[in-house]
Amino acid sequence: MKRRTLGLLLAAALINGAAAQTPPTAPVPAQPVAPVTAPAAAPATTPAPATTPARPVRPPAANYVALGVFYYQQGKFDEAYVAFRAATEIEPNNSEALLGLGRSQVKLRLYTPALETLRRLTAADKGNVSGYIALAQAYQQQFIGASDRATVTGNLAEALKVLTDAETVTNALTGPDKNLNLSKVWNERGYVFKLQGDGGSAIDAFKQASTLNPENDVILFNLGDMYYATGNLTQALDSLQQAVIANPRDSYNRAYYAKLLALSGNTTAAKPEAAQAARLSPTNAYAVGQYGVVSYLSKDSATARLQLNQAVKLDPLRYPEFYYYLGRLDLDAADLRSARANLTRAAALGSTTPEYAYYLGLSYERGAGSVAPDRIKARENYERALKLSPSYKLAQEALARVK
Repeated sequence: MKRRTLGLLLAAALINGAAAQTPPTAPVPAQPVAPVTAPAAAPATTPAPATTPARPVRPPAANYVALGVFYYQQGKFDEAYVAFRAATEIEPNNSEALLGLGRSQVKLRLYTPALETLRRLTAADKGNVSGYIALAQAYQQQFIGASDRATVTGNLAEALKVLTDAETVTNALTGPDKNLNLSKVWNERGYVFKLQGDGGSAIDAFKQASTLNPENDVILFNLGDMYYATGNLTQALDSLQQAVIANPRDSYNRAYYAKLLALSGNTTAAKPEAAQAARLSPTNAYAVGQYGVVSYLSKDSATARLQLNQAVKLDPLRYPEFYYYLGRLDLDAADLRSARANLTRAAALGSTTPEYAYYLGLSYERGAGSVAPDRIKARENYERALKLSPSYKLAQEALARVK
């Protein structure tokens, strides 16, 4: 309710600001009425000049920036874009307006205009570290969102160049924010290295960021995620545990930590952590879904299905992992129609994950009741899994079975 009230106050400030800055029109004095007399020639009078209406003065750019920040924080990126653009029309080199506009354009997937806006910002304000970081993020998001990444192959190298510029600018600074800004630069480098598939460099970058900013739970989350991605579950657990300690109310940290505990075999400790994450954020699809994953790994099928179904209702397109585990539940129950439907969604949304293709193949290899096996589709999906991971032993054995 507070945020909604703040938005109304900001909107009112814009309106009132415009009204306050509009010069009032001077009142026209009443003209005396001439008395009726004997007929005589009326004296000649000079007609009053026409009054030109005063032109309203536009509110200052700061008002639009404040409104843009409010809308951006509310996730209303269309409205934020309009407000920030209005601010830049009043003050073309306003750093806050350009930064907000560029970030809003990225959220709206207007990547080319976003790059232009943020380049303009860093050219006009060479000491703006946030501008360099936002520009690096825009390069990454354009790369991630491209349907044909061959057209944006240079984006990640450009992002690293921008971050080098950001580091140079930050090293010239003094004061308490220097290490904070450097940690942001290194954290962003970690993201770029991850996109390049360089796990070792990503870990080094996140470790450097964490050294500069040791209590930051987001950096600790990123470091743990990369340890897990490179197969180091022990270090991943340690890093995620530190993230939970640093920010106990963050549901992402706790949900991921719970999942890693379950994958390590410690389901006794994992399940209460996952349940707490879901309680902290009952409308957060990630937290709710990971409670379902942990429940599945804990062999609690009823809770797993309930939580996973709720997660995909909350966010149907973001987490293929949850369709995958629903498919696993369906396979366990020999409900092959549902298994094929859920695993097809998982494989479509998570097209680079070999496990999703393998289990989809397994659902077609099997038959139950009125659902017949389909060895051709099974073979296609096993081949797809092997294309993604040539050493995937389960897929190799499955393909040999259906050939």
